[in-house]
Amino acid sequence: MPEPGATPVRQAPPPARSALFHAEQFVWLTARVLEQRLFAYDFLNGPADPVETALDAYRNDDGGYGHGLEPDLRGPVSQPLHTGRALQVLDVIGRCGGQRVDRVCRYLTAVSAPDGALPTVHPSLRGYPAAPSLPVVEPPPSSLLATGPVVGLLHRNEVWHAWLFRATDFCWQAVESLEKSHPYEVEAAVAFLDAAPDRPRAEAAADRLGRLVREQRLVDPDPGGADGSPLVEGATHFPHEYARRPDSLARAWFTDDEMDRSLDRLAHDQRGDGGWPTRRHPWAPGIALETRPMATIEALRTLRAYGRHIG
Repeated sequence: MPEPGATPVRQAPPPARSALFHAEQFVWLTARVLEQRLFAYDFLNGPADPVETALDAYRNDDGGYGHGLEPDLRGPVSQPLHTGRALQVLDVIGRCGGQRVDRVCRYLTAVSAPDGALPTVHPSLRGYPAAPSLPVVEPPPSSLLATGPVVGLLHRNEVWHAWLFRATDFCWQAVESLEKSHPYEVEAAVAFLDAAPDRPRAEAAADRLGRLVREQRLVDPDPGGADGSPLVEGATHFPHEYARRPDSLARAWFTDDEMDRSLDRLAHDQRGDGGWPTRRHPWAPGIALETRPMATIEALRTLRAYGRHIG
């Protein structure tokens, strides 16, 4: 990890035919400043300070984040999904703590439902554009999709705040009572379980969740190679999309052969322009443009985590 405030050291460019080389060209051509800075931090020995500076452009006075940080929600107002995305960025650069996260937790407390959990969409979004799959509902229901990843990130970074107690209880109840789900909710459950403090309980819950994923056919265990077919939002996921890292509890859901085929599919899904496709529904002109660099960075991280050569 680069030292905070270090001067960027531009490494020699990757081999011209490597996945990383083509992805770099794609990122410089299409990505927002935040994703450009994240790419440089992750893959080009870039410093952390510019990432945090780029992220600050999305921060509001209430401690939350807005301004389209999560591309499916537009407008300036803070939202739980924006704020969860901000915590992911801070986690990547090792700065998910201190006063900045105290401010985030105060925002989370202010927008939580009576049971202490977060809604997917807070009513303050009313009047601003959003993906059709994210309607404004009043009163907004509690959501594992929004709460699970945030609680997991805070636990992983050993953040302790009063908000976490009830939010953690909500996540346990939501995960352990799941009977029917969808891939994105399962991803949120895994994000919580991978960092939940009670490891035996998390392992038992993950084992049950893995059986549910199989029974409800929420995974394609034999994706094969890329065939040019588009990835569809909300469709069945591949094994690597549940287990982004080999140390995830979801990794135990799949055999070595299944994971190898899934990673082969991921590697083959890189497009001719250097970027990876996105599952996001293109409900507005800029959605694919903003989300493909995010998908590209995530794909490279996953391949690297499993020891695949990227360049």
